[in-house]
Amino acid sequence: MLKGAVARRYAQALYEIARDKNALDTMEQELKGVAEAIEGTRELQKVLYHPQVLPGEKKKLLKALFEGKISAETMNFLGLVVDKRRENYISGIAAEFAALANEARGKVAAEVTSAIQLSDEQKQQLIQVASRLAGKQVEPTFAVDPSLIGGVVVKIGSKVIDGSIKTRLAALKSRLMSKTS
Repeated sequence: MLKGAVARRYAQALYEIARDKNALDTMEQELKGVAEAIEGTRELQKVLYHPQVLPGEKKKLLKALFEGKISAETMNFLGLVVDKRRENYISGIAAEFAALANEARGKVAAEVTSAIQLSDEQKQQLIQVASRLAGKQVEPTFAVDPSLIGGVVVKIGSKVIDGSIKTRLAALKSRLMSKTS
């Protein structure tokens, strides 16, 4: 099974629990925090992702790190993930859970990449346009990639709106090359 499909299945299960307990925001933040802690700590990854470390030891480690900081439901969910040997999916599950939570709120995540740092006014204008295109309120993350040369690339779900100079130059080059051959 594809990694995304597995993460989506687990995220859907946790989403239903969170929705029933009216704890969507809390569980989203908890899962995000756990995923960030794991991804940000190489030693923790080595232990959690190592196939020869027993699930019981992994659960003890997670309990020592997160007990009292996350809800019992989130802790139990992490235990289930470890028991099923899906520890390496935690970040993907967190991302899928956030997408489900945003969808329930009528929001959609968007990645905005620009060649230079955008001003607050430019960011607000982009958010308005992207929200209009998506038909939902956009929750953007902004990144800078100088290789774009100029312009922006906006990713909303599987839709990509590429207004970068880099892409336009590549298209121009392709057209010129096809005319010379």
